[in-house]
Amino acid sequence: MAHDLSLAQSHAFHLCNDLMVPITLFKSGNEFGVLPSDELDEEDDLEIVHEYFPRGSH
Repeated sequence: MAHDLSLAQSHAFHLCNDLMVPITLFKSGNEFGVLPSDELDEEDDLEIVHEYFPRGSH
């Protein structure tokens, strides 16, 4: 988790392209985090900020 949005965005972008899977950037409380999109549950109390897709997948 990170308090800095730009740092979290950078991690999400690079993780997405390294793993070649969609990555979701989310906010929980005062922190930002990233997870592979398929690991998120609808029941999670997270504010979705952005979803990143690997280059060439769109």
